[in-house]
Amino acid sequence: MAKKVGILFGMEDTFPWAFIDKVNELGGGEIIAEAVSIDKLEQGADYGYAVIIDRISQDVPFYRAYLKNAALNGTYVINNPFWWSADEKFFNNALMSKLGIPLPKTVLLPSHERPTDTTETSFRNLKFPHDWEYIFDYVGFPAYMKPHDGGGWKSVYRVESPKDLWNKLGETEQLVMMVQEEIVFEDYYRVYCLGKKYVHIMPYEPRNPHHLRYATTHQTEGEELKKLLKVIHDYTIKMNEALGYDFNTVEFAIRDGIPYAIDFCNPAPDADRNSVGEENFAWIVENSAKLAIEKAKEYVPGKPNISWGTFVKDSVK
Repeated sequence: MAKKVGILFGMEDTFPWAFIDKVNELGGGEIIAEAVSIDKLEQGADYGYAVIIDRISQDVPFYRAYLKNAALNGTYVINNPFWWSADEKFFNNALMSKLGIPLPKTVLLPSHERPTDTTETSFRNLKFPHDWEYIFDYVGFPAYMKPHDGGGWKSVYRVESPKDLWNKLGETEQLVMMVQEEIVFEDYYRVYCLGKKYVHIMPYEPRNPHHLRYATTHQTEGEELKKLLKVIHDYTIKMNEALGYDFNTVEFAIRDGIPYAIDFCNPAPDADRNSVGEENFAWIVENSAKLAIEKAKEYVPGKPNISWGTFVKDSVK
């Protein structure tokens, strides 16, 4: 009986169908792929998928619950829905600081507005005012302010001064924000990482309009470029091994030859042909299909098969 690979997705319309076609091409009839179809979700029920690639549950809590139930039944979910639910950008930065990955200087800020159903007494452990002088001296200006657990470039601000930061923080309501040093870069890369082993490094220009961000090339050349790409490759593997993600992108800003990790919590990264371009699209389709087939072959019904990063695994020894 053929093993089933499913993909759970929303509005994107190029990657999912190409992924399905590629798995069906490479699977030789033993592994078949389809769009996940859900008509009910009974507690503990097994709906027969060996592997599911998740592209949408970050926006749909029902899907996240479906995937956790599937993982309980042995489905290999890419990415681990339990870790994804717990993960956040500020923790990722803290973890990478322990691994020796170069990072922008980063500080977490309390939310501008109190969370619903809290009072001043709820914050008796939080010192007011914060040590703003230290924070401003440490991070410097200009700086970037972003949600500590957000994504998709939502609620991201460039702040020019303490007054500018305070004014923009006032727009963020109950969001918990982190403020980061601005890395003025001479080169920039976005890196696909699949299965914590397949790495594809792409020149990237985040200042371009979205559909033109991959329309750039290396600014570093010669032997320096070779060394830089090797460091980026090794950092990418190290970071995803720690986090446990099987489908992720990492972004590096290069300043004075040093790759600073800017963003590395993208478990449903852009894979649209119209933005990433044909070459990058072909790579992600081919290698994500290979990864799904590898995991499908390992599938044993009912046997939990969840990918955890080294941080979690080392914590429970």
